[in-house]
Amino acid sequence: MVRDSIRVEYPAWVEKGVDWQRRYATDEEKMGLAIELSRLNVQHQTGEPFGAAVFRSDSGQLVAVGMSQVALGHNSVLHAEVVAIMMAEQRLQVYNLRVAGQPHELISSCDPCAMCLGATHWSAVTRLVCGAAREDAQRIGFDEGPVFPESYTYLAERGVEIVRGVLREQASAVIQAYGTGGGLIHNLVKI
Repeated sequence: MVRDSIRVEYPAWVEKGVDWQRRYATDEEKMGLAIELSRLNVQHQTGEPFGAAVFRSDSGQLVAVGMSQVALGHNSVLHAEVVAIMMAEQRLQVYNLRVAGQPHELISSCDPCAMCLGATHWSAVTRLVCGAAREDAQRIGFDEGPVFPESYTYLAERGVEIVRGVLREQASAVIQAYGTGGGLIHNLVKI
């Protein structure tokens, strides 16, 4: 009998690179962490240039972080947002973040791809804050999938507040440096 399993863990550098006790008061502070996660992920060669974090909206308490681990984990769904959501739900022992009883927000260093927008919906966060734009990731070759203005409208109509472009230049700089450095574009698919 074949017994396969999937285990998602933080890279070793997260233990030293994340201050779990800090309270984050502003979108800029929270985005600063997401950008730093994306930078450290590239620096430590543990993944692609995307970082994310889940916070309690009412207190600014950090619940979980995520970084793209597609190549490292041999798994096409291990995008930063998905990892952050999975880790938050695991930590809180819930199947979505509204069940936890407090509002939660997802901070992403880049506009989410189609899959991550879906994960945002299913996670039941009440806010989505983005840094770099979809075009910034596409500029170096990432395919963000079928994301439309209606995708954001759909989330907004279901109670998700959306803020985009927070510290865009800093977030985009990490992505562009990754591309210039010849980083792996994991979803470059040729048909």
